[in-house]
Amino acid sequence: MSTFSYVAVFALTAMVVNSLGIYAIYKNKEWAEKNKEYFMCFAAGILITSPLIGAFPQAIAKNSEAGFFALMGFMFMYATNQLMRKNAKKSELAFGYTALVGIGIHSFVDGMIYSVTFTQSSFLGIIAGTGLVAHEFAEGVITYSFLSKGGLSEKKAIFYAFLVAALTTPLGAFIIYPLLQNFTSSIMGLLLGFVTGVLIYISASHLLPEASGHEKEHSYISFISGVAFAILLYFIK
Repeated sequence: MSTFSYVAVFALTAMVVNSLGIYAIYKNKEWAEKNKEYFMCFAAGILITSPLIGAFPQAIAKNSEAGFFALMGFMFMYATNQLMRKNAKKSELAFGYTALVGIGIHSFVDGMIYSVTFTQSSFLGIIAGTGLVAHEFAEGVITYSFLSKGGLSEKKAIFYAFLVAALTTPLGAFIIYPLLQNFTSSIMGLLLGFVTGVLIYISASHLLPEASGHEKEHSYISFISGVAFAILLYFIK
């Protein structure tokens, strides 16, 4: 498969899995809410492992300043999350719409990550992409829940959740991919550094705290399984 084919497959799969999460909570709220933490913990395990053993070492090798961009990626996601939380205090409706902005940015960046990592190497793209796809189900559940809490009807919540959380991922992938072809190795190192910061934030500051807030029995097994899965992929690449 070509690099673009990998990007397209993973980005579109992410969109489908996110949509399944939206549909699952719409049709069976109890089941979706009960199991979303397991998806989040598994994804967190992959997303904390893959940048530390894959993306970041390669980023530093390409550009010694990549660490600063890793920090920038982390702080970018932190600022986006803080803005969402701050505005969420105003009203439930504001919470729903502000959540849309934060999740939309988050999902668009996810799509960019597919293009950046696969452009670097198939292995890096697969390991990071698997973690991102795994967390899409929970993201779909959460997005629909946010919008429902904001007072939207079921049909509007489904529509906007798909538009913002699912569709933005392939958009991010397809928009950034053509631009990457002209980037030097040094610039790719900085982008990989940024990706590292984003992935670590998603895992350590978003998925794990969210899962811990609704602790499920044996959820730690899902997290360890995610870590083990990422390490296994690393050794069989």
